Amino acid sequence: MGVPAFFRWLTKKYPATIVNANEDRQRLDDGRRAPIDCTQPNPNFQEFDNLYLDMNGIIHPCTHPEDRPPPKNEDEMFALIFEYIDRIFSIVRPRRLLYMAIDGVAPRAKMNQQRSRRFRASKEMAEKAASIEEQRRRLMAEGIAVPPKKEEEAHFDSNCITPGTPFMARLADALRYYIHDRITNDAAWANIEFIPRIPRNYHQSYPEFSKFIEINFQIILSDANVPGEGEHKIMDYIRKQRGNPAHDPNTVHCLCGADADLIMLGIATHEANFNIIREEFVPNQPRACDLCGQYGHELKECRGAENDTDLGDDYCKPEQREKNFIFLRIPVLREYLEKEMAMPNLPFQFDLERALDDWVFLCFFVGNDFLPHLPSLEIREGAIDRLIKLYKEMVYEMKGYLTKDGIPELDRVEMIMKGLGKVEDEIFKRRQQDEERFKESQKHKKARMQQFGGRGRGRGRGRGQPAYVPNHGILAPMSAPMHHSGESTRQMASDARQMAMQYNNDANAVAAAHLKALLNIKGEESPAEVASRKRKAEQPLILPEEEDEEPKDDIRLFESGWKDRYYRAKFDVGSDDVEFRHRVAWAYVEGLCWVLRYYYQGCSSWDWYFPYHYAPFASDFETVGDFKPDFSRPTKPFNPLEQLMSVFPAASKQHLPVEWQKLMTEDESPIIDLYPADFRIDLNGKKYAWQGVALLPFVDEQRLLETLKTVYPTLTDEEKMRNTRGPNRIFIGRNHKSFAFFNTVAESKSTELVDLDPSLLNGVSGKIAADSTATAPGLPFVSPVNHADCQDLPTNCGICVLYEDPEYPPGYIFPAVRLEGAKEAEKTLKPEDWNERRDGRFHPQVGFNRNAPRGGLDQSSHRHVNHHVRGAMQDRYGGGGNGGGYRGGGGGGYQGGYGRGGGGGYRGGYNDQRQDYGRNYGGREGGGPQRYHDQGYHGGGGGYHHHQQQPYNPDQRRGGYQGGGRGQGPPGYQRPPYRGGRGGGGGGASWR
Repeated sequence: MGVPAFFRWLTKKYPATIVNANEDRQRLDDGRRAPIDCTQPNPNFQEFDNLYLDMNGIIHPCTHPEDRPPPKNEDEMFALIFEYIDRIFSIVRPRRLLYMAIDGVAPRAKMNQQRSRRFRASKEMAEKAASIEEQRRRLMAEGIAVPPKKEEEAHFDSNCITPGTPFMARLADALRYYIHDRITNDAAWANIEFIPRIPRNYHQSYPEFSKFIEINFQIILSDANVPGEGEHKIMDYIRKQRGNPAHDPNTVHCLCGADADLIMLGIATHEANFNIIREEFVPNQPRACDLCGQYGHELKECRGAENDTDLGDDYCKPEQREKNFIFLRIPVLREYLEKEMAMPNLPFQFDLERALDDWVFLCFFVGNDFLPHLPSLEIREGAIDRLIKLYKEMVYEMKGYLTKDGIPELDRVEMIMKGLGKVEDEIFKRRQQDEERFKESQKHKKARMQQFGGRGRGRGRGRGQPAYVPNHGILAPMSAPMHHSGESTRQMASDARQMAMQYNNDANAVAAAHLKALLNIKGEESPAEVASRKRKAEQPLILPEEEDEEPKDDIRLFESGWKDRYYRAKFDVGSDDVEFRHRVAWAYVEGLCWVLRYYYQGCSSWDWYFPYHYAPFASDFETVGDFKPDFSRPTKPFNPLEQLMSVFPAASKQHLPVEWQKLMTEDESPIIDLYPADFRIDLNGKKYAWQGVALLPFVDEQRLLETLKTVYPTLTDEEKMRNTRGPNRIFIGRNHKSFAFFNTVAESKSTELVDLDPSLLNGVSGKIAADSTATAPGLPFVSPVNHADCQDLPTNCGICVLYEDPEYPPGYIFPAVRLEGAKEAEKTLKPEDWNERRDGRFHPQVGFNRNAPRGGLDQSSHRHVNHHVRGAMQDRYGGGGNGGGYRGGGGGGYQGGYGRGGGGGYRGGYNDQRQDYGRNYGGREGGGPQRYHDQGYHGGGGGYHHHQQQPYNPDQRRGGYQGGGRGQGPPGYQRPPYRGGRGGGGGGASWR
């Protein structure tokens, strides 16, 4: 869901929700992954029952990756998708169900956003192609060699990842083959009986494996012909299974996807153990030049080196590193929110489940895929915290919760919005003040950079750097990026600080060496060769920066009269048209009702959408308490090709039938106005085009469908198949308890739906019917993917039938409650009264299991480590607080007496999954009072002795478990740069 910065905000505010994923990373000699036995216990010390894949989050990075060369063809794309699924499967190792959901036809409210994205992508692609061609011509005019143009067919149009295209049909066939292949060849998919090897470090509290000795594993595939967004098809499945008495309330769920709305959906399930796995985001990853494909510069800085060999021996290709995965644990987030939403002396009984639903609802105001966010609410400005504070203040006046079972109480919503509306003027003024302060700080920063030789925002900027550095210099510009995880980046940062200090001292030597190299040019080289070598090997590290133009702000929300100017500019209505403002607010509230129902009850209307490009103000919600939304009218989703006509620009017409393409391009087409070749993007107070609002015309559904009736007769049989709404499919292997029943249904060739027996499928209920397109067990299965890793199956061991979710009567309301019999997950956060209870040491939880074995050092090893760490820090730059203990965070190095000595403890106070634990008890502040820094004394502040727990003392900067004394070394320099003396031992720790 489009909620910029939501995940970053949530993980900073609630850090213990994140757990690094452990996985087996064995490699073969040729670099490929070694096969992993997924029947063995989960390396994360948590067994998962169900794994759900939001497939579009896998398809996109595999078909057009940003961190490696793109696949050469579709077959390579499909093989990469299979490899990605295998990796997720090996991390999670589900024991009951794998559910793979591809985005199908979306509700109309979502299609508006899809249309905007695809038109933007087409516009940006055309602009990029024009920029590349302009740079190519400029370089050729200067006599510089440039790479040849790419062939047209070599370009992959990512818009084809939309229901109804030939690509999606071929992908569905490939995934069906993949499932049959894994059922045939992988024991973890094939329901083979096994007795797992208990790991050597098995702990008594580790989950029992007896229930996994005989498992029934099934796979459900919901391809692009099944209507609905992938994540919401998954939520529909979970909701309908929860309504079945055979459902296990303690099912352990894991959902793979990177969208922010998955977090809210996970809370909305009210399941006892729900987790999300996603790739770890590593910011500021460099990208290759669009023209030459090399790293270290952008298109406008390209000098046209044609291939890697032209760059000299110092050029290295990008280091290919796999991205790490992380888990986000919804049970831990519930713990945080239970404390966050706590309200004393309520006039009604507190219900955590209702409070969580209200939290989800309030998050909708800061952004979602279906409504623009309110102008006064920005996550980066603390909008969610502001809403929660306002909610907790007004709940006593509301005398109840905002929502129940996905249906909001609009009179209470009006009260919240009125409260927000009273401070809107203050919010806008404060935003302007913050922006002015930021601009001023950037101006001063730029002036300082120019004073020391830098030029602004170029790559490799830094204080005191010359305009260029030769490739053989100490800080040569990197021709290729280095991809690192968040953990390795911290080590790189430490190394960079050391290198920066060395660089500052050796800058003159570098410049002298560069001059010497220029004077030693061989006499036989021509001036042209010299210029070429200089261009390739000694490019400017930082180029002159063009001043960014500030977008014109005609609204000026920080000045009086802002509301009148807003409605005049955005809606073209006068200041006296108050009724129009109320209509916009009512439409927005109707959208809030639709979105909340969508999350908790499923899609209540396939054709509803918000009919404006802009949101109203909170102060315009003054009459919404009287509004009564009505979604009772029956609706149905578009057909796949109809959706393509609704969301595609004319540039992507090749994915449509030939006669349908003409409706996008011919002037006499009755719907030609729906496909503008160009359109305006309103920055709406933002700085970059991608943040702006694409002012596209809304699709006239009735006119579109009437026009398409004229071209329906031209469809081929294959196109008709792509245009139909399809069913889900369920797959099992020969060893499954239900195999005989499934085989009977398949051999009957009947399309009549038959009820499943949940006792044979781990509680899964629903109906099945024969699939006429399936390959029967025992027959060969021909691979549709032409790839070395995708061979034909001589004997198919899987069976596939059609599957339908359980049915519920019209108007049924799924209760948003914790199911009876559900067991709360073990608490992770440290109790607030732990120190007062004095009942022993608190063992912080790292990962899913508090008692999972961890590495530790004995006392002799601690002495050995501390001895060598102290010795390594005795240099002319002074020492920091040398952290003791396992990975004790000695923040030593050159900042030891001047900046902040690093925190002791495991990753700075053990980084226990508890925010204040690391800061308060690990000796984090290790540098002592500022007066010690200025005098060059005092390195890192230490903790107390081993096993002696002491509270944090801000005056003495002490705390933690283990470490030396408060180390005050000999004085350093008394003048800048205030290099301090050696510090004492830091506050490390060695929990077991």
